[in-house]
Amino acid sequence: MKKTKLKKIWEMFIYFFRISWFTFGGGWSIVAQMQKDFVDGKHELTAEELLDIVSVGRSLPGTMIGNVAYLFGHRQAGVLGGIAATVGMVTPPMLILSVLTYCYTMFKDNMWIAKMLQGVRAAVVPIILVAALKLRAGAFPTKICYVIAIAACVLNAFLNVNCVLVILLAVVTGLIMGKWKEAEA
Repeated sequence: MKKTKLKKIWEMFIYFFRISWFTFGGGWSIVAQMQKDFVDGKHELTAEELLDIVSVGRSLPGTMIGNVAYLFGHRQAGVLGGIAATVGMVTPPMLILSVLTYCYTMFKDNMWIAKMLQGVRAAVVPIILVAALKLRAGAFPTKICYVIAIAACVLNAFLNVNCVLVILLAVVTGLIMGKWKEAEA
């Protein structure tokens, strides 16, 4: 294996290991950090490519951010890059949860811990909102995409249509739109 590929694999592990320690709010806050680092900063991805990775990651079984880490790592450094990114992503929360679980009985009723967690929750919502707004341009390149998004929300939230079926319907609609656009060109 080439030294440069090993270096890239190591970089995937270190990057996700580092942001996983300090990024609160779950997968979307990590996606926001990836947007800042790889789309806006290093320009290694476009917003549309990151959105594609996130869309596929959300569609697969398992945690969204674990899937995103794997897909991104794989894109950057192959299978071992994907594995390194995933291991880097899950190691800090696993360590933190192990310690918290061990110490849970000592602080479960502590008022200061409860207030701290309320503050963290309040900060997470705007972080997720900013990430969603930044990815909006890539997700909605045409006006029909807004219609698809609204229809998907209505189907899932109000008509209780299964998420998998909603995604499959969106895939079919996207394929039809692509064929229609090809026919126009």
